[in-house]
Amino acid sequence: MNLPQHVHTLIVGAGFAGMGLAARILQTQPDADVLIIERGADVGGTWRDNTYPGCACDVPTSLYSFSFAPSADWSHTFARQPEIYRYLKKVAVDTGVLNRVVTDCELQEAHWDDTQALWTVRTSRGTVTADVVVAATGALSTPSVPDMPGLETFGGTTFHSATWNHDHDLTGERVAVIGTGASAVQFVPEIAPATEHLTVFQRTPAWVIPRLDRELSGSEKDLYRRLPLVQKAVRASVYSFREALGGVLAHATGLLPAFELVARVHLRRQVRDPELRRKLTPNFTIGCKRMLLSNDWLRTLDRPDVTLVDAGLAGVTQDGVVDAVGNEHKVDTIIFATGFTPTEPPVARAVRGSHGRTLAEHWGGSPSAYKGTTVAGFPNLFLMYGPNTNLGHSSIVYMLESQSAYIADALEVMHHSGITALEIAEEAQRRYNTRIQSDLQTTVWNKGGCSSWYYDSEGRNSVQWPTFTWKFRSQLQRFDQENYVSRRTSVKESVA
Repeated sequence: MNLPQHVHTLIVGAGFAGMGLAARILQTQPDADVLIIERGADVGGTWRDNTYPGCACDVPTSLYSFSFAPSADWSHTFARQPEIYRYLKKVAVDTGVLNRVVTDCELQEAHWDDTQALWTVRTSRGTVTADVVVAATGALSTPSVPDMPGLETFGGTTFHSATWNHDHDLTGERVAVIGTGASAVQFVPEIAPATEHLTVFQRTPAWVIPRLDRELSGSEKDLYRRLPLVQKAVRASVYSFREALGGVLAHATGLLPAFELVARVHLRRQVRDPELRRKLTPNFTIGCKRMLLSNDWLRTLDRPDVTLVDAGLAGVTQDGVVDAVGNEHKVDTIIFATGFTPTEPPVARAVRGSHGRTLAEHWGGSPSAYKGTTVAGFPNLFLMYGPNTNLGHSSIVYMLESQSAYIADALEVMHHSGITALEIAEEAQRRYNTRIQSDLQTTVWNKGGCSSWYYDSEGRNSVQWPTFTWKFRSQLQRFDQENYVSRRTSVKESVA
C-alpha cells in the first residue's frame, strides 16, 4: 500500500494498540479514513520483534487477547510468542485492518500546524498530512542498551534479547547475560544447556513465583469453539482473579507477605546453595518491582555451569566483561536483557506540538498525560499505552481497548460537532495527574522500597496505573468534551 498525501486519522504502530484502535473505528465506520504506518515489515509490534528462545506472555492468554476476537486455538494458558504473532496477523486480516497498514514506514517527525489545524508527518516513505495522529508505538518497543565502557572494543558477538541474533550459534560458547528481568528468566533456561558456561549479571534480584502454565486439551478447544460463552466465562474469571491481585498490590499491601512466602518456598525448592539463595532474595516488598513468573529460572541458576554475579557490570574488554569488584569474566558473546525505555519513548522526540517543542522536551524526562491519552499543547494527538497506564497485575490489552473506545468516541464527537482542533485543558490534565500521583502513594509500587523502571528521571512514578483496571475503563467510557478546548470553525471559514 502506498502512502497517501492526506489522511484523517493516522495511527503510528501496528501492534496490539494500533490494530485494536483501527479495528474499533472500522467496526462502526467501515469507510473511515484511517491509516496505520508501521516501521516493521509486518504487523505484530513487540510480538513480531521479540523472538528470543522461550519468549512467551506472562499474562494468561484468555485475557491477553482482544475481547472482540477470541481464539480457541491457543496451545497453553500462557501463550508463546509465535502463536501470539500469528493471532495478531489473523486479527489484522479478519478485521480488514491489514488493508489500512503501510509497512516499512517509520515515523521521522510530526509537526502540528496550528494555522491549518493539521499534522505534517514525515516518514521514511514520504510525507503525509493528517487531521489526527495517534501514537500507538508501545512502551516496550525500543530496546535499551547501556553505554558500557569498552563495549566497542569487545571482540565477540553482542545483541539485545529484543533483537535476537538467530544466525549466531551459542553452542559451546561462554555467554554473559546482562540483566535478570522478564526476558532473561525466559531465555536463560533455554540457552543454558547449549553453552559451555553462562554468566548472569544481576543488578537487583526479583521475586519469582511459579508460572501456573498448562497445555490446553483438544476437548477444551472444541468446547470453546462450540460454546463461546464458556470461553467468555473463563476470561471473566481470570479477569476477576487478576483484579483481586491488583487490589492487594494497590490497596491491601498488608496481605503481600503471603505472596512473599510463596516466592520464598519456590526459591528454597529450586536452589540448594544457601549463598546463591541469599543473592537471589530481594530486600524489598514483593510486587514493588514486576513479579517474575518462571518454573525453571531459579533451577537454572543453580546449575554448575551457570554463575550468578550480583556485583553489577563495570565495563567490557576485548575478551570479556568486568564486574563491579574488578573481576574479569572471559566470554564469547554478550546478550543484553536490559529492557526498554518506557519513561523516555522515542516517539516523544519526533512529535512537535503547537508551541514548537517536542513531546520529550515538553515532558522534560517526566511524562504525564490526561487519562494516559492526551497532552496539553498537542492538539489532535492521542497516545496509547501512555503515561500511568501500565499494570502490575492484569492485561494491558484491557487498558488499550479502553483507550480505543475513548479515542473512537472523541473522533465521533469531532466529526459530528465540526471540531477541527481538540486539546485537553492544561488545568484538567494537572488535576488528573495530581490525583494519580496521590493514589500511587499508598501502593506497593511507591512504598515497596525498590528502585524500578516505573520511576522517571524526576523520581516520579509516571508508568503505573494506581488501582483497579475497571476504574480506568469507567473513566474512559465516554469522551468528556467538557474538559477539552476545541476549535469548531474550519480554517477556510475563519479566513472568509
